[in-house]
Amino acid sequence: MLSRHFLRSKVLQEVYSCQIEPKDGVTALHEFDYHIGRLNELGILQVSLLPCMAEVAAQVMEEGKKKYFATEEERNPNMQLTRNEFLRRMADNFELKKHIEKWGGCWNTHEELIREAFVDFRQQQVYIDYLALEKPTFEQDKELAIMLFRYLMNRDAITAMLGERSLLWEDDYSQIAQYNFMMLKTLMADSFNEAMPWPMMYDSRNEGEVEAMDFARTLLRQTLAMREESDTLVKKFLQGWEFERVATMDILLINMAVAELTSCPSIPEKVTVDEYIELSKEFSAERSRLFINGILDKMVAELRSQGKINKSGRGLTTI
Repeated sequence: MLSRHFLRSKVLQEVYSCQIEPKDGVTALHEFDYHIGRLNELGILQVSLLPCMAEVAAQVMEEGKKKYFATEEERNPNMQLTRNEFLRRMADNFELKKHIEKWGGCWNTHEELIREAFVDFRQQQVYIDYLALEKPTFEQDKELAIMLFRYLMNRDAITAMLGERSLLWEDDYSQIAQYNFMMLKTLMADSFNEAMPWPMMYDSRNEGEVEAMDFARTLLRQTLAMREESDTLVKKFLQGWEFERVATMDILLINMAVAELTSCPSIPEKVTVDEYIELSKEFSAERSRLFINGILDKMVAELRSQGKINKSGRGLTTI
């Protein structure tokens, strides 16, 4: 589920870390693989909140029944959420249970945080409307679960708790939450069952994702290996600028673009250039895209004339 654009951003972060703390290529690749692997942990921690919420909701309702001065609503709670078919299938899925045992157990020590979330969610109109349904369909159960997931992902307390678990997740939290949101929407009644393989952020069983990771690892390795060669090319085309005054992030983006242009034959030149212009909007200064675009135009022509850009294959135009 990790797009190549996202993987490029992760490679950029690793290349930048090498700039701050020099390391060899083997160490950099090892750290990159470790960080990508931990995205699976973040993804499972996020989605595991849903079955946890159903369990906590049942506990809260049972406790309400036992209050000495229980209200009518507390004595006879609407248990619809605890019977939600979509959440039940999540809780029963073999692979998800295995992943939760490995990574998701942390919610057991943060039950109060989940309780507070449930108490607040009960006041949301989407939940009130759901309780008014006489007998929800699978799709209605699914819609409620997805809205609950969105609600949980936007709670500051949950974001902060996961951020404390890994500083690296601060930048990834929203991206992984969006992937999970879209993934949950794809789960259908006729195929979502206990034996279904659980979708992961990075799944080595998926040929396309393995190819994407191979691309990212090649990009990282070649960017580090070609650093001096790329810097020499940049200096050649600088006009009215001293190399030392160019923003470090701009140089790193150009280094990555050169590595991709010369080491990834199936990716069209225009796609590569456009990708690094987009990355400059996310990671560098406002006018950096103009500088990077101008330098890359000249470098592409130079590299092509030297025979260092050789494109072949089906052309991955959507990456």
